[in-house]
Amino acid sequence: MASVLSWVAFAVVILFMLALDLGVFHRRVHEVRMKEALVWSGVWIVVALLFNAAVYYVKGKEAALQFLAGYVLERSLSFDNLFIFLLVFNYFHLPSRFHHRVLFWGIFGALIMRAIFIGLGIEAIRHFSWMIYLFGVVLIWTGIKLAVEKEQKVEPEKNIFVKAFRRFFPVTESYEEGKFFTRKNGVLLATPLMVILLVIETTDVVFAVDSIPAILAISRDPFIVYTSNVFAILGLRALYFALAELMRLFHHLHYGLALILFLIGVKMLISHYIHVPTTVALGAILFILAASVIASIIWPQKLEGSYGATAS
Repeated sequence: MASVLSWVAFAVVILFMLALDLGVFHRRVHEVRMKEALVWSGVWIVVALLFNAAVYYVKGKEAALQFLAGYVLERSLSFDNLFIFLLVFNYFHLPSRFHHRVLFWGIFGALIMRAIFIGLGIEAIRHFSWMIYLFGVVLIWTGIKLAVEKEQKVEPEKNIFVKAFRRFFPVTESYEEGKFFTRKNGVLLATPLMVILLVIETTDVVFAVDSIPAILAISRDPFIVYTSNVFAILGLRALYFALAELMRLFHHLHYGLALILFLIGVKMLISHYIHVPTTVALGAILFILAASVIASIIWPQKLEGSYGATAS
């Protein structure tokens, strides 16, 4: 278990980076360009690696390897999130200058939900050892499902949370210059931006069902699991802007992610009988990711029938 000082140091780093991001560089609403996105994506990677070095210094080699494996795993699984973000924004015709605002608060909410899910997952395995087999089966099933899926779709009109929200709050037709709520004639109204944020938040719950069991196969240390998760998620926002137009180049990536989920599920099922070293798990993840990217370059996709090409 990490000391209180380790948690405090982690919180200070994250709060400083978020304040710098939102309060300084994105104080004014604007469209994020490729250059800015690449810079911020690189900054988050560097900060994560520096934090990884600090974990090595404080907790040792094995903990550092677990952090790195968890970070790479969550980062790779997050690629699928990028497709969903892109589809949601296209579905609602969200102006590009508001993308950063939605992603910032959406990911901020995801940090809270991930903390809850990680805590529940660790406690479930601690008190009910058979839960690790259930998580393993979930990952194997998810991997198979991801491999056979032809396209990603978003259907906000079927989202039960969106339906419930609309019953309590009328929604304006315009985006009201980036506000989530506004008042007109004394009546509190939600804007489409709030609806989009709700879709993003509830979609993350679905992703957490895959990613949390996966990272628990790497480590059961709450500090390692949560911090690696947070750095992967926070870097995802910048990665979205850097890769939104390039994601379709890696059309074989979802097969790689499917295989990773399948193998991690198997790792969880055999964990009581065979110990798979963290270095082996990390090496396998990196190899599969590299192979799927290379395959995407060697065998480029055709224009029609692309993975996640259209939103319904």
